[in-house]
Amino acid sequence: MDCINHKDPNKLQIVYGDTVLGVHGNGFHYLFSYQVGGMESLVIDGKEWLYRSPKPTFWRATTCNDKGSGFPLRSGMWLSADYFIRCSKIVLKIDGEEKKPQIGPENNQYSTEEFASNASITFTYETITVPSTTVDVEYEMLPTGVINVNVHYHGNTTLPELPVFGIRFIMPTKATSYRYEGLSGETYPDRMDGGVEGIYEIEGLPVTKYLVPQDCNVHMKTKWVEVYRNTTKNNTDHDSEKFGLKISSIHKKFAFSCIPYTAQELENATHHEELPLPRRTVLSILGAVRGVGGINSWGADVEPEYHINAGEDICYSFQISKAKLM
Repeated sequence: MDCINHKDPNKLQIVYGDTVLGVHGNGFHYLFSYQVGGMESLVIDGKEWLYRSPKPTFWRATTCNDKGSGFPLRSGMWLSADYFIRCSKIVLKIDGEEKKPQIGPENNQYSTEEFASNASITFTYETITVPSTTVDVEYEMLPTGVINVNVHYHGNTTLPELPVFGIRFIMPTKATSYRYEGLSGETYPDRMDGGVEGIYEIEGLPVTKYLVPQDCNVHMKTKWVEVYRNTTKNNTDHDSEKFGLKISSIHKKFAFSCIPYTAQELENATHHEELPLPRRTVLSILGAVRGVGGINSWGADVEPEYHINAGEDICYSFQISKAKLM
């Protein structure tokens, strides 16, 4: 897709829509929705990467040991928080200056010739847990098309332990493969000793064939992950060439999973044939992961150092950019 900004490649074009903020530049077009409360569209080189707005995720499909130790009975409210969340505040900054998000007709004061060196928008989400807590997700856009994402979960000491915490991206079509730098194999905080550091490429979107579908394919201590697709939902796009999106760690490594199902779809299936046909890519970029335990035939609780204390803040950052194809 051609660049909207024809004047200065070192500037972002800012478009104040009726209910959205548009941020455009050379080969990229991003939309942020005030109504939905999040990023609505992420288009790079004409390819859309979002099927749903990215939101905080608090739930993983329960493992056999989670069920055996009674963990979902203690922390089940996080499943509801994963389903339903409210955007309670939006902060917009253009070139460092805070601006009120504009909706129609107030946005008519702006022209189509609005440019900036940088822009950021922060969505504050309020959970439906009792009591509630908040998560801040900030998107910082640079003229290169790079997006820095800063995530901050605000701890509340009266909430039960978390199964997981991160941001979930649901992509429009199945990935053909993904490539990452981190530990080999499926790893968890208490299952990392067998992982070997390196760069690995995984064909397709494999789901570990546990007897009962459950959380799987988590990769700890990741520096970056690239997701590749060759199809879109655009019926006029007949290009079958591979294209990619890269997520890179900032300051500290993250964990991730890349599978064709949400945690809820895995949770609802008691056998693999009950899973829906894989049609999407679900990429979860995780700042905290609970261990899996398994000390005494799936009944003992996870060791204390591998719990996620909901009373402590969780902060992490990552960068979104175009993947350079190998």
